[in-house]
Amino acid sequence: MSSFLAIDPATGHEFGEIPQTTPEQVAEMAQTAREQLLLNPEWRTPSARAAALSRLARRVEQEGGQLAELETRDTGKPLKQAKADVAATVRYLDYYAGSIERLEGRQIPLGPDILDYTVREPWGVCAQIIPWNYPLQVTARCAAPALAAGNAVIVKPSELASVTPLRFAELAEAAGVPRGLIQVATGDATTGVALVGADVDHVTFVGSAGNGAKVAEACARRLIPVELELGGKSPNIVFADADLDKAVPAIVTALIQNAGQSCSAGTRLLVEQPAYDAVVERVTAALKALTVGPGIEDPDLGPLISDAQLERATGMLDEARRQGAVIATGGGHDGRYLEPTLVTRVRPEMDIAQEEVFGPVLAALPFRDDRDAVALANSTPYGLVAGVWTRDLSRAHRVAAGVRAGQVFVNTYGVGGGVELPFGGMKRSGYGRGKGVEALLAYSQVKNVCVAL
Repeated sequence: MSSFLAIDPATGHEFGEIPQTTPEQVAEMAQTAREQLLLNPEWRTPSARAAALSRLARRVEQEGGQLAELETRDTGKPLKQAKADVAATVRYLDYYAGSIERLEGRQIPLGPDILDYTVREPWGVCAQIIPWNYPLQVTARCAAPALAAGNAVIVKPSELASVTPLRFAELAEAAGVPRGLIQVATGDATTGVALVGADVDHVTFVGSAGNGAKVAEACARRLIPVELELGGKSPNIVFADADLDKAVPAIVTALIQNAGQSCSAGTRLLVEQPAYDAVVERVTAALKALTVGPGIEDPDLGPLISDAQLERATGMLDEARRQGAVIATGGGHDGRYLEPTLVTRVRPEMDIAQEEVFGPVLAALPFRDDRDAVALANSTPYGLVAGVWTRDLSRAHRVAAGVRAGQVFVNTYGVGGGVELPFGGMKRSGYGRGKGVEALLAYSQVKNVCVAL
C-alpha cells in the first residue's frame, strides 16, 4: 500500500505516515456508506443523531489540547489559532446536535379532501473535499450538518493536512456514529477525482476556483448537486469617519489568520482618501509589531504551508513591484516564513489587487466616495466577504447592499467561528451556503406527499 508523509511546515520534518486511498478503495467506501445507511435504521431517528453529535462534541473537548497540537504541527498555524479551531469544531457539533429536530416539513392546505405535506430527506452519501488551511474545523463544518440531516459522509482532506480529519472520524465512531457513516479518504488529487466520480449523491468542494470548476463540471455530467466554497479577495472598506482604534486591529487580524492562508482573509484595504495616509501608517505599525515563528511557540504568524505556496506569494510581490507598487512594510521571508506585508500604490487592475495571494499580504487602495468604494470592492472576480467601517449607519446599509459578497460585516470582521452565519460566495467565490441553518437545509431535499382522503 502506498502512503505519504505528514510534514510540519515549520521545520520540514515528517511526523507521520498516511495511507494513500486508491480509487478502488474510494469506490468501496461509497458502497460501504450506502450499505450502512440501510443497515442502521436508528440513524433515521433525529434524537439518535443529535445524541451522537453531542457525544462527539464532548470527546473533541476532552482531546482538545492534543488536537490543537496536531493541527499546529500539520498546518504550521499558531497554537492559539489551532485552539480556536478546536473550539469552533465543538461549536459546530453542538449547534447541529441542537438543530436536528428543527429540520421540519410543512402542511400545505388544499381543501378538505386532500392532505398535502412536505418532509425533508437526506441526500444519501455526501462527498466532501476540503482544503489544508483549516482541516479540523472545515471537517466539522461540512460533516456535522450532513450527519445531522441523516446522510453518510466521506471526507477527502488535502494531502498537506490529513491528520486531524482522520482523528475526527475515529472520535465520531467512538461517540456512536455508526461505522461507515463517516469515512476519510486520504491522498492527492487522484483520490479527489475518484471520490467525485464514485457512487455519491452530493458533493461539497472547498478550495480554489480552478479546481472548483472541474468538480462542478464532473458533477454536472452526473447530474448530482454540488456546493462550491472557493477563493476570495475580500476588502475592508474604511471610511474617513471610521473608529480606527477598532478598525485597525480587526483589519490586521483578518489578514494574518493562518498566515493569510484563508479564503475569507481581508486582503484588500480600501480607504477613503482623506483617511488613507493615517490608516496606512497605523496598519504599517501594527504589522511591524507582529511576531513570526513556529506555530508551536504561539507567535502571531506561522509559516506558509509549503515551498510552492511561498513561491506563489513572493512571485506575486515581485510582479507587483514590477508594475509600480511599493512594499510599505514586510515582503521578506526566511524559509517558509513570510513577513506580514502591506503593498501601496496599487492600481485596481494589478494582479495583487485581483487575485488571491494566500499569504499575509495586504493591498491598499484609496477611494473617493461611497459609489467609488462599492465599485472598487466589486472590481475583482470574487465575492466572498467584505468589511465596512463607518459611523454612518445609513451609509453602512447602502454600501452593504451594493457590495457583491456573500457575507458583509459592518464595524467588525468575522464573529468567532461564525457557526450560525450562512457562509458562501458570489461570482468566482462559488455558490451554495455552508454554516448555519442553510447548511442543514442544503444537506437535505424536499419530498412532497399528496394524499386524497
